[in-house]
Amino acid sequence: MRSARQYGSRLTPRGGAAAVLFAAAVVGAPGVGGQSLLRSAQGGPPSIIGTDSAVFEAREARTDLPCLVEPVKPLLGFDLRFHAGYEIRVPLKELAGYENLLTIVFRVTSEKEGESPVYFQQRIHVPSIEADAKGDAFLQGSFDLGEGRYRIDWLMRDRLERVCSQYWDAEAKLPEKDSQLTLTLAAGRIEASEKESFAEEPPVERAEAESPVDVKVMVNFAPQNALSAALRPVDTAALVSILRQFQREPRIHRFSVVAFNLQQQKVLYRQQSGGNIDIPAIGKAVESLQLGTVDMAALQQKHSETEFLSNLIRTELADENPPDALVFAGPKAMLERNVPAEELEAVGPIEYPVFYMNYNLNPQNNPWRDSIGNAVRILKGIEYTISRPKDLWNAVTEIVSKVVQSKTGKKSATARLAVQTGL
Repeated sequence: MRSARQYGSRLTPRGGAAAVLFAAAVVGAPGVGGQSLLRSAQGGPPSIIGTDSAVFEAREARTDLPCLVEPVKPLLGFDLRFHAGYEIRVPLKELAGYENLLTIVFRVTSEKEGESPVYFQQRIHVPSIEADAKGDAFLQGSFDLGEGRYRIDWLMRDRLERVCSQYWDAEAKLPEKDSQLTLTLAAGRIEASEKESFAEEPPVERAEAESPVDVKVMVNFAPQNALSAALRPVDTAALVSILRQFQREPRIHRFSVVAFNLQQQKVLYRQQSGGNIDIPAIGKAVESLQLGTVDMAALQQKHSETEFLSNLIRTELADENPPDALVFAGPKAMLERNVPAEELEAVGPIEYPVFYMNYNLNPQNNPWRDSIGNAVRILKGIEYTISRPKDLWNAVTEIVSKVVQSKTGKKSATARLAVQTGL
């Protein structure tokens, strides 16, 4: 089963020495990119060339250009929208010659009555390939959907006007048990997949409140696999989705954010209390990550990661302007030594709730409490395991409800004390 991730466009060869040369050429090719929406100059339905239109209307699979198309079923991502797409294999020998251009055109039509199809286009420039090249080229594409049933008409042609075409139906549907989730795409909506993980979040209308909720979120931007030398897109998307879910919560009025990387022992970004989370700024900071490299001084210091984590937590707990809640988020951090309880207890009693959103796609493989989870336990906090989109939605909803209850309870207690003391 594929993970719920946003598919991007890529052209990757499989097998043979020619395939290796092909990969090197395609990586820097300007034509390799995501799908783009097709629109007319007036913003209406696009003009499709006659041959493409005829292929769509015929709805008969063609293999003039041999290729194997495998539809990717709609899967719900942590961003609470369905991601669908396709995977394609093309024999390299079919692309042999002095360069080529593959043009993919497809349309997605909602089965809702009166809906017009949405057209997409994708172009891939192919470098020169030897006639005896072995293996296959591999391509991917994606689009996003709201709940509903859809029809997909898909074709790919080369410069010789050879065509590969395929047609399939897709259904994006929440299980009955997840019907309470609020999706970010309306039913029947069709959109291009977001290419930028750190795109700015649209403004949210905040709920009126006598005492607005202020939440601090501390995110460890790290991969699921601690040995990985890069932050995978699927991990980045999930961690950013945690921030977005808090940003979309109308009961929260103020946000503080600390983005850090435990392996690098580095605070990447810090945002003081503000009305919105600056996600693009966080993205720029995360780009500076160089996983797989460790400072020499840190290597020479025993348990340096534990000391970094301890200092970071104690610094945030000692904030002169404490939030109404402190939330940790990120993958498991299995350190050789946990933060000693006495170091956290020395800060003094914490007057607000603490939470940990442990991003863990395979909790059964590592059910043990990690170092951040252990610190949160010492602080008498609550831990949530985030393995599915539903887990994220439920955790944020419950966290905010608990924070509101905690703040309301404090306010009531203060009012009772004032009455009792005559103040």
